[in-house]
Amino acid sequence: MNKNISSPETILHKVTTPLTTWYQTNARLLPWRTPAGSSFRPDSYHVWISEIMLQQTRVEAVKDYYTRFLKRLPDVSSLAGVSHDELMKLWQGLGYYSRANNLQRAAIQIMEEYGGSFPEHYEEILTLPGIGEYTAGAIASIAFGEAVPAIDGNVYRIYTRLCGDDSDITKTPFKKKLRSLLSNAIPVTEPGSYNQAWMDLGATVCLPNGAPLCSECPLKELCTAYKEDSWSRYPVKPPKKKRKIEDKTIFLLEYQGTYLVQKRPPKGLLAGLWEFPSEDGFVSPEKLQELLAQWDTGADSIELLGRGKHIFSHIEWHMIGYLIHLNRLPSVPPANEGVWISTQKMQKEYSIPSAFRAYYSKITSMK
Repeated sequence: MNKNISSPETILHKVTTPLTTWYQTNARLLPWRTPAGSSFRPDSYHVWISEIMLQQTRVEAVKDYYTRFLKRLPDVSSLAGVSHDELMKLWQGLGYYSRANNLQRAAIQIMEEYGGSFPEHYEEILTLPGIGEYTAGAIASIAFGEAVPAIDGNVYRIYTRLCGDDSDITKTPFKKKLRSLLSNAIPVTEPGSYNQAWMDLGATVCLPNGAPLCSECPLKELCTAYKEDSWSRYPVKPPKKKRKIEDKTIFLLEYQGTYLVQKRPPKGLLAGLWEFPSEDGFVSPEKLQELLAQWDTGADSIELLGRGKHIFSHIEWHMIGYLIHLNRLPSVPPANEGVWISTQKMQKEYSIPSAFRAYYSKITSMK
């Protein structure tokens, strides 16, 4: 319900000038951007890569990955042609690896359908794998100057606080309403700066966690939440579902300076990445001896590495690990499509997900 005496349309039109003026002097300096006020637009490929990396990932964490990625894969053609293993290695540590797979699928589509030139219009960009309304709007407005909104969590938060709108932001009617409102409000002259101003105001002033910095906000005189001191009520969304907890035991199997890794299935969680062999549940030392017998091998020494935890969006892994120094190679493979590799090769060529970081670091730090 809108509690503001002004209509959302009126508020959004009044917002434009103070918001874009604020952006001219407060825009964040980011490697994928051109400076605020510049007459040059950033490269569409750079905007695309940055926007995909920034999904579910902090800006500071993305910067080094972005630079390294662009150095190795500077354009659509190189991204389309890179091997899957190398792509995964470049992405290692960023998480949500399906993003990288979709990047390559989209690059291949651009090569096949657009001759390697990034499509310039919102509706065309929206057809690419891994790109939704927000990302398509960001690319189209920032790189090509198309007057389409780019609506993310920052926009939801600022808009609902401005207008005192307690609608559930996850519901389709609300999303359609806001898209219509912003489509009518966005300036045709600098739509990219307008969209980035929303992003930066949300990232630096109208904060998602903790109290907003209202004294620094150029929109405070228009804002319902500021006037009513009600910022904590917005945005409204349903509580998150409880994550499923899965117990796992991770085996670091070593033989003559090499370790066994296996490739995960091509679909599903961490698809196509390399991992250490594992068993569901917590394996006791006694059960471990039974497994070694099943694999037809033995151990010179076994070290319990302790507990680890990794949180995915919908699953939480609780892990224990064993470092097992084998006295002979198993005749019954403990892993499907497994390979024995040195830690040097592992670090250089194989993408081990951060889910295994607690155990991966144990062996890569050994001298």
